[in-house]
Amino acid sequence: METRPSKHGRRRRRILLAVLPISLLAAFLLLIHHHHFPSRQAQLPHLHFHKHLAVANSACDGTLYPDLCVSTLLSFPDLTSKPLPTVIAATLNLTGKEIRASSANCTRLQKSARVKSHLDQVAVADCLELLDDSFSEIESAVADLGGNATSISKNYNEMRTLLSAAITNQYTCLDGFAYSKAKYLRDEIKTNLYNISRHVSNSLVLLKKVAGNGSSCGGGGAEEDGGRRFPSGFGEVGGDGFPSWLSRKDRRLLQAPVNGTRFDLVVAKDGTGNFTTITEAVAAAPNSSNTRFVIYIKSGAYFENVEVEKKKINLMFLGDGIGKTVVKANRNVVDGWTTFRSATVAIVGNGFIAKGITIENSAGPSKHQAVALRCSADLAAFHQCSFVGYQDTLYVHSLRQFYRDCDVYGTVDFVFGNAAAVLQNCNLYARKPNPNQRNIFTAQGREDPNQNTGISIHNCKLAAAADLIPVKAQFRTYLGRPWKLYSRTVIMGSNIEDVVDPAGWLEWNGTFALDTLYYGEYRNVGGGSNTTRRVTWPGYRVINSSVEAGQFAVGPFIQGNEWLNSTGVPFSSGL
Repeated sequence: METRPSKHGRRRRRILLAVLPISLLAAFLLLIHHHHFPSRQAQLPHLHFHKHLAVANSACDGTLYPDLCVSTLLSFPDLTSKPLPTVIAATLNLTGKEIRASSANCTRLQKSARVKSHLDQVAVADCLELLDDSFSEIESAVADLGGNATSISKNYNEMRTLLSAAITNQYTCLDGFAYSKAKYLRDEIKTNLYNISRHVSNSLVLLKKVAGNGSSCGGGGAEEDGGRRFPSGFGEVGGDGFPSWLSRKDRRLLQAPVNGTRFDLVVAKDGTGNFTTITEAVAAAPNSSNTRFVIYIKSGAYFENVEVEKKKINLMFLGDGIGKTVVKANRNVVDGWTTFRSATVAIVGNGFIAKGITIENSAGPSKHQAVALRCSADLAAFHQCSFVGYQDTLYVHSLRQFYRDCDVYGTVDFVFGNAAAVLQNCNLYARKPNPNQRNIFTAQGREDPNQNTGISIHNCKLAAAADLIPVKAQFRTYLGRPWKLYSRTVIMGSNIEDVVDPAGWLEWNGTFALDTLYYGEYRNVGGGSNTTRRVTWPGYRVINSSVEAGQFAVGPFIQGNEWLNSTGVPFSSGL
């Protein structure tokens, strides 16, 4: 039933109708007044914002994610008065908070009933570890910033390495769900992880600007290399064959015979040492050691998965030689492990070195990804070691790594990852794969053109293993393929045997990454080194300049002269 308004209500409506046109007119005139004749007070916030916007746009010029960069910078108060190092620190601190939020989200997922399969449980656990690593790396980068351009110039390579690793970690987390049937798990965490990686990517560009000209916020320009050239710092090696970051003491350790080395702990299968397993010895080693801690692992086959955690720094594994001291396990993706967690030996503690050990994943070619060694440690060096597997044998995951006089055996993508890694005087052997498979020596995984990562193969031999030699005509073998968009690999001064297909390199999927990758060959020899029939991709080149090739050497690429001296591993600094 419809009700009529009361007498009082009708009177109130007549007054409202009479007053309303006057109110609207007044509001309209007020709007016109403010639009055409703004007061000085009204102008100030408007001008203040536009000044901040101009500064943010200038600072973010050249970033891959400028909208995110600008919105982030505009959230900082008094932007125009802040030097660029302070802005970078603020961005990274914000990123650290987002990492903590993502970690909390993964913890909730881990405890929920929706994470059912073993693979999903492992993948979420991987993400938690990788997020924790990213937080530590960003925290260290902020400490290195020091709040001024001088500190950035001094610590530039260190910070680029840390931030490059922080980006890699997020994508490694997401890769862990590649074989998961619960696709919603990846979807639930990917947005936050992409945001973290994009913040770090933008920070890398801002870092270049400060390192380039010491500008404050809004000034300067990034390096205009498009991510194509290797950065300075790829890996100099000294005349004695060791990178400079190895100390004299560590060099002596790696050059000394086993019986001339002092051990802190001994592992022996026969019970004649302190422990019978490597895992027990690692657990007994001190945390955060400032000095080298040597674990001697006597001859024998050790069937275990070994992890050197982040807190176990400056550790050394010393074995009795390739084929004598053997660490073996068989985790693989078919049996419910992520590629990251399948490693027989995983190294996360910085400053790790190893000599005279064979590390093997015996899962076999039918088990697909099955890692022998995964290294996620900075300033890690391996001398006279052997890594044996099939697909994904050697996972050079992140940070700076050096391999000297080592052997690597595998089939598909058997040297892969996104570290700044140099393999020098090594032997890379392609094995007999499964029927219908192809051998690929490398699959480098650089996701962002601002990362200072890549695989440098210097003065090595790339050949067929004994089991492939009699049937090598039945299988095609390639130098590498682009696992990620900005994949970067160079092979220089090496002996490439005729097992390698004349095309040299293989597509990953159609035209993916062919114009953004960097694949280079420089002064190689051998039956497979002829470049006349190589691929014609925009990103591939035959390097003719020693200056360009020199960027891939141990000194420039992994700052070898600054740390390899301490390890005792021999290295050559230049070409």
